[in-house]
Amino acid sequence: MQELPVIAAEPAATRVKKPDWLRVKLPIGENYKQVRGLVDTHKLHTICESGNCPNMGECWGAGTATFMILGNICTRSCGFCAVATGRPEPVDWDEPQRVAEAIYIMKVKHAVLTSVDRDELKDGGSIIWANTIKAIRALNPDTTLETLIPDFRGQWENLQRLIDVAPEIVSHNLETVERLTKQVRIQAKYHRSLEVIRRLKEGGMRTKSGIMLGLGETKEEVVQAMQDLTDNGCDVVTLGQYLQPTPKHLPVVRFVHPDEFAELREIGYAMGLDYVESGPLVRSSYHAEKHIHSGRPQ
Repeated sequence: MQELPVIAAEPAATRVKKPDWLRVKLPIGENYKQVRGLVDTHKLHTICESGNCPNMGECWGAGTATFMILGNICTRSCGFCAVATGRPEPVDWDEPQRVAEAIYIMKVKHAVLTSVDRDELKDGGSIIWANTIKAIRALNPDTTLETLIPDFRGQWENLQRLIDVAPEIVSHNLETVERLTKQVRIQAKYHRSLEVIRRLKEGGMRTKSGIMLGLGETKEEVVQAMQDLTDNGCDVVTLGQYLQPTPKHLPVVRFVHPDEFAELREIGYAMGLDYVESGPLVRSSYHAEKHIHSGRPQ
C-alpha cells in the first residue's frame, strides 16, 4: 500500500533498460521551490521524498503532499515495497499534531495520508489515523484529505474509526491481480481488500484503489481486478508501472506501453468507474486533488 520508489537500485549488468516513456522531468516552478524550502527548513517528512516519487514536483506545485504516519517500520513484508519490515517503534501520540502543523507550514491544499501496517497493535493504528485527521481539520479547515489505509487485518471496528471521521476519499490499494496476490502481498488477501472497499462504500465514503502493472499479470486479469473493484463500490482506480526498488524485491516482468494504459482507462470508464488515473508514472497519490470529483468523460 505504500507509494512506490521510481529509482531502481539493481546492478547495471542486470538492469532492464527503461523505455523512453518512463523518463522523468526534473521538478521546477515557484510553488515547488517554495515547498522544497519549507520542507528543508522545518525538516518535514513526506513519502514524496522518501519514495523518490516521479511526480513530486508536479504534486507539490499543485499544493498536494503525502505524509506517512505510524513510523517507518512495517509488520508486513510485501514483495514490492521498500519500507523496512520488523518490530515498529511505540506509537507516538504527539504525531497527529505534528502532521497537522507540517501541513499548515507547507500550505498544503490537499493532503494524502498513508501508513505502514501495524498488525501488532490491537487497533491496527486506527486511533492515530482518526486523531491525525481530526488534528489536520482543526488546524487546516480548508485542506481536503485522502487516507491510503491498510486492511486492519479485517478488524472492521478499526475501519469504522476511519469512516466516522469521514475524510474526503478513503483509499486501499489492491496492488495486483488475484493470481499474484500471495506473491506480491504476502500477508494480504485479495477478497479482504475488496471487502475493505465495499465496507467503506457502505459507510458513505468516496473510495479509491490502485493496481501496479508489470509484475506478470495479463491484461485480462487487470480488467477483472478493475471489475471486482467496481462491483464492490470503488469510485477511483489508479494504474501505474511497477518498478523494482532493490534487487531483493520482485523483478519487473515487463514495461507496459502508454497505449495499454490508455486502453485500460477507457475500459474502466466503460465499466462505470468515476475516475481512472492510468499511466506509466502514475502512483496512488498522483493527481489526488482531482480525485475528489468525477473524471468521467462528458
